[in-house]
Amino acid sequence: MSTAFSNALSGLNANSLAINTISGNLANLNTTGYKDSQVSFGDLLSGNINGESNSNGAGSVVAQAATQFTQGSLQTTSQPFDAAIQGNGFFVLGSSSGQTTYTRAGNFTVNASGDLLGAGGESVQGWNSVNGVLNTNGPSSSIILPVSGSQQPVATTSFTTSANLNANATIGSANATFSSPIQVFDAQGTAHTLTVTYTETSANNWSYNVTIPSVDLAAGAGTTTNVGTGTLTFDGTGQLTSPAASAGPIAIPITGLSDGASDMNLNWNLYNGSGTPTVTQFSEASANLATTQDGTAAGQLTGTSIGPNGQVSATYSNGSSVVVAQVALASVLNPDSMQNLGNNTFGATPATATPIVGTSGTGSRGQITGGALESSTVDIAAEFTNLLTYERGYQANSKVITTEDTITQATVGLIQG
Repeated sequence: MSTAFSNALSGLNANSLAINTISGNLANLNTTGYKDSQVSFGDLLSGNINGESNSNGAGSVVAQAATQFTQGSLQTTSQPFDAAIQGNGFFVLGSSSGQTTYTRAGNFTVNASGDLLGAGGESVQGWNSVNGVLNTNGPSSSIILPVSGSQQPVATTSFTTSANLNANATIGSANATFSSPIQVFDAQGTAHTLTVTYTETSANNWSYNVTIPSVDLAAGAGTTTNVGTGTLTFDGTGQLTSPAASAGPIAIPITGLSDGASDMNLNWNLYNGSGTPTVTQFSEASANLATTQDGTAAGQLTGTSIGPNGQVSATYSNGSSVVVAQVALASVLNPDSMQNLGNNTFGATPATATPIVGTSGTGSRGQITGGALESSTVDIAAEFTNLLTYERGYQANSKVITTEDTITQATVGLIQG
């Protein structure tokens, strides 16, 4: 076979492989997290022809069809178990055979047992909370999420009322009395409404009474029962001066609850963490601004979802949210050395730097965005341009073959003639 034939045949093969790569890219135009492949051609040299050194080309070959690990755009999905990576890194997956693989596709699902799974059924790796504590310093493992269950109630231990009392109120009139209701919870999760009633007794002085509905107490009588009383004193600027911040919170004990729950020992905080009073006396209508307390009722699990930085939270019917897991990310310094295993997963090869597993946003790892997916990096315009280029290359090499064949036939005709 002449050199022209072998050159042209190698060109046909190389351009055919390049077209195959383009077809794979276009087929995955809408595949979540897909990274397109780019073809690199190389020339071939024959060692010698007829015993003489030859520097002429002996054809071409596809030297490499490398995966391009560029960033895909993020698309919001609002699905609870979707996650996307902005920046470097891979989600870590573990198969039932113990093989560890890596992917950029965060279209995860949860099975009936609570296992967080990749698109191919592999277990997503990360860290699970143990007794409410999330430790990401230990080894990662398969993430298992709660699929049912309830959350224990938390008894209230402290509460805060933020309010303003009218400095222009007239003693003995209706505007000299003001109330602030606050809901608290006992150890069984039963809600109780306390009412703090302020009454102006003299300029810059207000008495307070904290009451609870008598029906909430086993020995309660009448409509309400007083569980705390005292006096608040303000200065000429409307700031609370007594009780002072140094005195600490006011103790409000509640004993003998009718539902049989443990006694409550509440602390009423009159100052915030920076020492600023939460109750003021300014020349404007009395008003409640906010109330806070640290208890919760019992709650039923209403859902789980992946949030910012890959933290997985469980939400409950009582409005509370608890972090139950953390999705892991692996940093790979030379991802182009990884082997494409199909199903949008990659495996480490002997040439791959050791993947370093950690949390989102640490080291060289990117950020995880919950409720979003990374789009394919395939650029349809660029792929069509390359497709036309490789098609012309294929046609050009086929033309060389037909031309060489014509020359060969002519030569054979001369000999036979």
